[in-house]
Amino acid sequence: MSRLDPTTAWLAIATGAVALASFASLFIFFAVEGPFGPLNDAGNGLTGLLSALLAWRLGGGVAGRAGVWLAVAGGLIAVIGSALILSGTTGFFLAGLVSSTGFALVGAWLVSFSRGPTTVDWPRLRATLGTIAGVLMLFGLVTAPGIAMGLDDMDTAPWWVWIGFVGWLGTFVAFPVWAIWVGRVELSEA
Repeated sequence: MSRLDPTTAWLAIATGAVALASFASLFIFFAVEGPFGPLNDAGNGLTGLLSALLAWRLGGGVAGRAGVWLAVAGGLIAVIGSALILSGTTGFFLAGLVSSTGFALVGAWLVSFSRGPTTVDWPRLRATLGTIAGVLMLFGLVTAPGIAMGLDDMDTAPWWVWIGFVGWLGTFVAFPVWAIWVGRVELSEA
């Protein structure tokens, strides 16, 4: 792979760091509440925006520009999910369905990118982690029908919606680890 420019490497690190911070704020919110719920929501939106920018900078992999456009659309959908809860337009559950769907589209790009020609020179584990993260994120597509149904109550949500939340493991754990790894390696080898 050709070397990433430092801006793209730092963007990858920032994307991963914001996603991890958003995840941490969710745990803190469950423990002590306070402002950590809105911090998580804002962090999710910022992660969506940074993910779209990162996809734009890295390129499309096997799917080419279509994959990048999926990631851009997904990042913007994740921002909309955050805006829905932060504005009080919906509850956290429906906003989470929207964000899950958005991050699933980012995951589609990540699978394509990680399996594409750009990563041929990468260590196999780094490309594999990107693929795993993307596949996990794709589970978020299962939540899309819940958006059309207007599901906003976790107590009455059908069982299949919960399968879609597996996508958050990709968004909050595997994707940030991959992004930070990519950025740090690229900076250290520059």
